[in-house]
Order: sequence, then C-alpha cells, then structure tokens
Amino acid sequence: MSGLRLDVHFVDYLILAIYFITVLGVGFMARQAIRNSSDFFLSGRSMPAWVTGLAFVSANLGALEIIGMAANGAQYGMMTLHYYWVGAVPAMVFLGIVMMPFYYGSKVRSVPEFLRRRFNRPTHLFNAISFAVAQVLIAGVNLYALALILQALLGWPLWLSIVIGAAIVLSYITLGGLSSAIYNEVLQFFVILAGLIPITIIGLVKVGGWHGLVEKVQSSKLGDAALHTFSNTASTDNPLGASWIGIIFGLGFVLSFGYWTTNFAEVQRALSAKDMNAARRTPIIGAFPKLLIPVVTVIPGLIALVTVQGLGADEGALKYDYAIPLLMRDLLPNGVLGVAVTGLVASFMAGMAANVSGFNTVFTYDIWQSYIRKDRPDGYYLRVGRIATIVGVVIGIGTAFIAADFNNIMNYIQALFSLFNAPLFATFIVGMFWKRMSPWAGFWSLLLGFLASLTLYLGYLGDVFAFNSDLEESFWGAGAAFVTAVVVAFIVTLFTPSKPDEELRGLVYGLAGSSTSAETIVAGDKVWWRNPVLLGGIAVGLAIVLYIPFW
Repeated sequence: MSGLRLDVHFVDYLILAIYFITVLGVGFMARQAIRNSSDFFLSGRSMPAWVTGLAFVSANLGALEIIGMAANGAQYGMMTLHYYWVGAVPAMVFLGIVMMPFYYGSKVRSVPEFLRRRFNRPTHLFNAISFAVAQVLIAGVNLYALALILQALLGWPLWLSIVIGAAIVLSYITLGGLSSAIYNEVLQFFVILAGLIPITIIGLVKVGGWHGLVEKVQSSKLGDAALHTFSNTASTDNPLGASWIGIIFGLGFVLSFGYWTTNFAEVQRALSAKDMNAARRTPIIGAFPKLLIPVVTVIPGLIALVTVQGLGADEGALKYDYAIPLLMRDLLPNGVLGVAVTGLVASFMAGMAANVSGFNTVFTYDIWQSYIRKDRPDGYYLRVGRIATIVGVVIGIGTAFIAADFNNIMNYIQALFSLFNAPLFATFIVGMFWKRMSPWAGFWSLLLGFLASLTLYLGYLGDVFAFNSDLEESFWGAGAAFVTAVVVAFIVTLFTPSKPDEELRGLVYGLAGSSTSAETIVAGDKVWWRNPVLLGGIAVGLAIVLYIPFW
C-alpha cells in the first residue's frame, strides 16, 4: 500500500516508542497485584467507577470505532450517528440500571455463567463456545486494523505487521490480566483522543470549517441526504439503504441491546467494579463520552469523502477503511503525525485487549473448568488463563486475514453481532423478565435464533435475499434472530418444565435474592450525583437533543 505510506520522522517514532514502553510498564506493575485467578480475570472486583467507566467505553474504541465508523461516515454520512445515539447510549443506560444488579448481585464471573444458572448446561456451553468464537473473530478485526497502520507507517508486509501488533497486546495481557487491560484502556482513551482531535480540527480548517464541509458534502456523490439522520428514512432511499423501522428495531433495539447488555467483553469491565453502585454506574459513565465520539470519527469520515479523490474503491489504498490513514497522510505535520499514529495504535490495542481478556475468562471458567478439568487448584486456572491468552491471540492472527477481505470492516462487525449477540439478547431479556421460561427454551431459542440470522446472511451472500446494503441485511438479520428466539422461547416453554422459584432467586425479576433486592440496589444511590437512574436519564436526554440539528 505505497499510497498509504506516511512521511514519519524520528520524533514520530519516539512518541510511538514511549507509548509502547508505557503500556508494557503498566503490565509489569499490574502483575504485582495478581495473587489468584479472580485478580487476573476480574481485577479482584476492586476498581472504582470512573476507571471502569472509561475502560468500558475505551474497550469499544477499537477498529469498530476508529476505522469502521470513519469508513461509515464516508460511505453513509451522518446516518452513522445512529450507531451512537440510538445504537449505543440507550442500551448502555439499560445495562447499568436494569441488568447490572443481576450480573453483579449474582456474583457470576461471566455472562455464560449467568446463562448456566438461569437455564442449563447446554445453553451455557453453546453460549460459551459461540462467544469465544466471536471474540477471536472480532480480535482479528482489531488486529488487522492495527496492522494497516503499522504497514502504512513502516512499510512492512501485512502479515509481519499483524504478528508484531499481536505480540504487543499479548505481552501486557499475559502479564497483568484484566487489571493491565483496564488501566491501559484508561490511558488509551486519552491517547486516542489526542490522536484523533488534530485530524478533525486540521481537516475542518482545510475544507473551510463546518459550513465549508456541509457545502462540499452536498456536492459529493452522497448529496444532501448524507447530512441527515431520520428525515430520509420513511423509505430506503437514503445512503444507508435502511428505513426507520430497521434503524430503530434492528439497530437501536436488537443489535444495540444485544451488544451492550450481553457482550462479556464489555460487561467484564463493570463486573470488576468495587461495589454494586460502581458496577451500575460503569456503563452510564461510559455513555457520556460515547455521545461525543462521533466528532472524531464520523466528521473525519466526511472530510475524507470530500478531500480524498476516488475514496470508496473495492480494493487498494482507496477503500473506505483507509479514510483515517489517508487523512493522516494528507493533513498532519510531523510530531502531530506521531501522536495520531500512537492514538490509532492505542485504539486497536484497546479493542483487541477487550476481546482477548473476555476470551481467556470465558475459555478458562466456562469451558475448561466447567467441562474439561474440574476441581483443580486456583493456581492451575491462573496458568490456563495465561495460556488461553496466547491461544486467543494466535487465533486472532489467523482471523485478521478474514477481516482483510472486507471493503468496510464495519459491515463485517455488524454481521457478527447479528449472528451472535441478537439471539443472545432475546434469550436473556425473556428469561430475565419471565420466570416461567424453561431451561430448554433457553437453549433452543439461542440456537434457532442464531440459525435464523445465519440463514438470512448466507441467503444474502448467495443473492437469494436482496437488501440495499450490507448494513441493512445486518439490521434485518438481527431482527430475524430476535423474533425467532422470542417465539421459540414461548413455544418450547409450553412443552418443557420450568425451574422452581428457589433456583431462580436473584436471577429473574420478581424473585430478588439477598444481593439483588431493591434495598441492596439503592443503598449506594443516596448521593444524588451518583444515582444511576438520574445519570442515565441525563445521558438519554442528551442523545435525543443531539439529534435535533441533524434530523
């Protein structure tokens, strides 16, 4: 990709080297606090809310955000804002207010473990395996994006860039476990912003400010429709090719809630919090910076659309995925370029670290300990966790080459979410609010919901089903998975026995246990500015208000 080569000087390499040294140093320091498997996998449940909140949003600031959302900004315009204001914030608030009391209060170590206690072991095993597969696939996306930057920076072959990027992440996760990942994610959050803000500011200056950008977008191939979010969604005649029904139901409800409320790579950050109130505030604290992240992702995508000639090719250096690297090449002076490169590297490392730390926990607790080697000493599982980290990274290297085949990796990510997260959310939400849902209903709703989404996706690839875009297929695939899972849950429950109430106490609404009672949940909410309900309401209100200028 010679067209992506960056004119880097010594100062740029120095900034990047300092960052790598700092990251590894955090890993070495975090290692000193690891005494058992709980410290390695869940940070000993000791983290303050502000740390877990920033880590929560930073864990998502990987390739999905930086490369994927900038690509979407260039390809779909302002409709990309839906992924933040409908497709993230409401679900993050719901997780904090409604679901975290059950996750944290039940003292489960992972999302699959919650499913085992609510349903049965087959449901648990299916979810554990599917989650592990999804995490190594998504880790490959982050690793591929990281390799793109190293390739552009150093001119290395893609395979060598992938291996080098994987080695860096492997080092600090193996050393310090989740604590190392979380503290580095907090650091990476600020480094990411330091890298992306200059791109946005300099890019806006180049195109004549906000008004200049609006005029140029209106004259682009996307036209005025790229500057609106909902006004063109009565039909599918818009850049995204989706109606408001697909956006609200497919993205805003199924995909969004499925990702943010059941994805253990995110929930794990909240489970590491020091108490119930801190756990509930974790995703809500993360929602506030999430509201503003489009400034440094979507806007640069639009800037790339109007300044990079030929952007949107099927292959080569002009694919949508290269919007951010191309802006770095064209806009940034040395020194600032080094900060931007470091910010991108930080974002991909944060995303991959979240995937790997989720993978090693679920593999160790939910697969190895539960089904392969039971009742071993705690130190044994700590070693297994470190080995699983290595295995996850190695598999991620392989899956990175799958991501390389997609013109827009965001489309690939959303396809994965519609397959794995959408049916899981349906099973979760029905099982949490309907105590009669039987154990076997949990298994069959999860399996058949997955197969429904897979059928739609394969039919789309084989031209059996027609959609206006890859993302529209993801919306409808998620909807199909959700509806199928809900219907199956009700039908199977009619023919199979439910669990007795005592086995469900603390796992479903209406059967609160000692740690999930209303008194326990609100005990830490007496200080008004730490009240999750108030903070969550403010976040959702801001999301609605931010839509108004871009309707």
